[in-house]
Amino acid sequence: MKHQTCNYCVMDTTDPDITFNVEGRCNHCLDAEQKLKNGWFPNEKGKRLLESTAKEIKSECANDPYDCIIGVSGGVDSSYLVYVAVELMGLRPLIVHVDAGWNSEIAVSNIEKLVKKYDLELFTYVVSWSEIRDLQVAYLRSSLANQDVPQDHAFFAKLYEFADRNKIKYVITGSNLTSESILPLSWGYSASDSTQIKAIFNKFGSGKLKTYPMMSFFKSKIYWPYMKKLKVVKPLDWINYDKNKAINFLEEHFGWVYYGGKHHESKWTKFFQAYYLVEKFGFDKRKAHLSSLIVAGQISRDEALKELEKPLYDQQELNDDKVYIANKLNLSLEEFDSLLALENKDYKDYPNEEKLHNFFRKVKRKVQG
Repeated sequence: MKHQTCNYCVMDTTDPDITFNVEGRCNHCLDAEQKLKNGWFPNEKGKRLLESTAKEIKSECANDPYDCIIGVSGGVDSSYLVYVAVELMGLRPLIVHVDAGWNSEIAVSNIEKLVKKYDLELFTYVVSWSEIRDLQVAYLRSSLANQDVPQDHAFFAKLYEFADRNKIKYVITGSNLTSESILPLSWGYSASDSTQIKAIFNKFGSGKLKTYPMMSFFKSKIYWPYMKKLKVVKPLDWINYDKNKAINFLEEHFGWVYYGGKHHESKWTKFFQAYYLVEKFGFDKRKAHLSSLIVAGQISRDEALKELEKPLYDQQELNDDKVYIANKLNLSLEEFDSLLALENKDYKDYPNEEKLHNFFRKVKRKVQG
């Protein structure tokens, strides 16, 4: 495909599935406009939704120790979410952090500052390092694009499991349309697919995943949402959530510290997004993030293009991070480099639940009308 960049956002043909209309606009920003129109309410409607949902949660959970649960990483979205839940919604959240072994010191400090400010209870679950290390190396050997699966799957599996075990009915999440309305499917694959995780570990891993948090299709799609009636709430879609303003607010009111990029609160995710994906697959996730912000009217296309001109990594910092990660994974630098150089694979090259997920979505749409 001849290289082409959207003339409205900054998505381009590094997504092999991108399409353009006669005006040169891509399917991503056009779809994102509809998502924002249907799901982002930075207005009176959003205010009403925020207030009515808060009232419903507080009423239903008045006699419970906590009325909701929030998973935090120390990043912008989850940190600002704590402020929204406590200050704007008046909720009593239990804060949960899942430590998969890649936390930066900044992220840990940010979490502590928020918890201390509001006198909240924090539960930290530490994933077995030997298990997640083996799974991470297995994923490197799989040569797939989404190398964040071992972390992401554990985060959500443990969060929902903890909510279920403690009879907490509401999960408040920092997922938001203003910065996440665009993410090409070709740039990765769902972290919720436990069938693929098991298949990759069985093929490339060693030992057993005895304690690693795992959620099956049944648990994530049927048991928790329909049988246990666990509800997921996204309040950042009901306010004028501006990530840059949120960063300034957190810094001013909490002494919170920014870590330099989307999801870079994790040392592994920083390396994965800023080096692995770009060098190995040609996917620069900044394009999707910045394009989301363009459609939301929070930055201009020129500002996004200037941001993309900035280097993703300082060379010395990259060298240091590669040595750190290789050592942490019990690999020599040569072994690590050889894994990074493996032939690229697609998620379809391994057993997966895609057909099951697609079938479930069709049934769900039909039932909902």
